[in-house]
Amino acid sequence: MKAMMQAWRGFGRLSARERWIVVQACAALAATRGGLRICGFPRWKAILEALSRAPASAPEASAIPLARTVARMEAAAARHLFRTSCLERSLALWWLLRRRGVSAELRVGARKQDRNFEAHAWVEVAGAVLSETDDTHLGFRPFEAPVISVKGQTS
Repeated sequence: MKAMMQAWRGFGRLSARERWIVVQACAALAATRGGLRICGFPRWKAILEALSRAPASAPEASAIPLARTVARMEAAAARHLFRTSCLERSLALWWLLRRRGVSAELRVGARKQDRNFEAHAWVEVAGAVLSETDDTHLGFRPFEAPVISVKGQTS
């Protein structure tokens, strides 16, 4: 209960613009959780692209402060909602940035560690990693080409 009260106080201290980003992030995270389960990754990403405006042709360094604010608000929303995966958080952040005209890149990478295959997703703007506070992504090799479904391929 105490943690919930602290979260509400923190929310109250945000600017109106930041609170609006948090509300949008909550909606994006919830929708992405459901969208990924119902539609799968390729379709849900296409839906999010259709629901956002085309970003600037190239990410500019001037977009980074706005992108960092959106990333911080989205991370706060994710901490106080249900448990989210890196893919859910990254897709939601990518969409929130695209809606604001920021050219963001959704990265998906993989690694093999101790005989286990692991994957990770993150968001970059102008080469800056936004979706994490540590260097978790450094251990993952990003896919160079878009990931496509094996079901969609014909021989």
